Amino acid sequence: MKRDDPPLAEAGAGAGGAEPAPGQVRPEQGTHPHRLSIEGRLLEGLLNSLGDPPIRFRLWNGETVYTGSGSPVATLGITNRATLLKLVLNPELNFGEGYSEGAIAIEGDLVGLLETIYRGLSRPTYTRGHRHLVKWLHQARPNTPSASRDNIHHHYDLGNAFYELWLDAQMLYTCAYFPTPGASLEDAQVAKMDHVARKLRLRADDTVVEAGCGWGALALHLATRYGVKVRAFNISREQISYARERARALGAADRVEFIEDDYRNISGRYDAFVSVGMLEHVGVEHYEELGRVIDRSLGPDGRGLIHSIGQNRSAKLNPWIEKRIFPGAYPPTLREMMTILEPAAFSVLDVENIRLHYALTLEHWLRRFETARDRVRDMYGDVFVRTWRLYLAGSLAAFNVGKLQLFQVLFARGETNEVPWTRVHLYG
Repeated sequence: MKRDDPPLAEAGAGAGGAEPAPGQVRPEQGTHPHRLSIEGRLLEGLLNSLGDPPIRFRLWNGETVYTGSGSPVATLGITNRATLLKLVLNPELNFGEGYSEGAIAIEGDLVGLLETIYRGLSRPTYTRGHRHLVKWLHQARPNTPSASRDNIHHHYDLGNAFYELWLDAQMLYTCAYFPTPGASLEDAQVAKMDHVARKLRLRADDTVVEAGCGWGALALHLATRYGVKVRAFNISREQISYARERARALGAADRVEFIEDDYRNISGRYDAFVSVGMLEHVGVEHYEELGRVIDRSLGPDGRGLIHSIGQNRSAKLNPWIEKRIFPGAYPPTLREMMTILEPAAFSVLDVENIRLHYALTLEHWLRRFETARDRVRDMYGDVFVRTWRLYLAGSLAAFNVGKLQLFQVLFARGETNEVPWTRVHLYG
């Protein structure tokens, strides 16, 4: 998906399209200038460390720096020296900070720009020079019971009216499952819930516990479509209130219990455990604790499914995303996810990676967000609009280039033989 940002002039006087000052030389594509300022040389070094990507910078004085070849995917306007210095010092954090504040403006393909940046950040020439500094400058927030509540409140309690502007009709804020690429977002979210239910082989009157239930769509779908009884846990007050209201409206309050509490306090025994989009907020240091919760919750033939954003090798979440969007979040590797299951000797029955489905989900969300941006601006202001635009576009780019994955891990007791013989029940 492409979008053009507002003109560079939106970010501040003197930023948009200015010609070089007398005596300055603007470098052409793929060539070096006859003379660069100190600031220009700093940018040149940053671009070199990223592998000379097709990104053009334009400074507040009209000076332009470009070390790539071919046409640039986008032009970044830097409105002042302080923003430039912050960007060079810690680009992973301060690119987002500068864009949100309007000190960095973008002309061109935002998603394509972010894909280019992600590829550059993975280069060894960049990681040697900057990773240790970034790690030292930014420490992720913890996920203790009290800190988890604050972290979740920061993101999910912005107000249901905000999310209603760009999510699907049932308010699912997790990866959809598209039977075909042309399916609507609404249909794809229903397909995702059916896909989860088939994997768990739910039967009428099964008991299900859900850890992290969002606005309640999955719990209500399982209860009304599959006849199961669900206890769903969540620490977002806004989401729990919304879910309870929907349960009453659907006449499902006798089959679904929404509990405002931490997953660590789950009690009782169930036929199935499910968690969709919650593991990212748990923290690896609490995975064994989560495993003990699952172990005590499942009966002898119990089965479970964890649906989570992940990555192919361990790396901290982008520091700007962790600071501004998802405090305390971390997308695990499959190896790290096994620390939940191995201590209790659970058998992994199936692993599916639906990364490209999340990229398509984000295309829908970003498009809807842009359609509603004026209303979002009225609610929260310009900085908020730019912050969330960058978050959604950056997430789309991360899934497109394979920086992020989407894992569904199905598991059961190691000793049970109540396992499917084939996958016909999923796709038949």
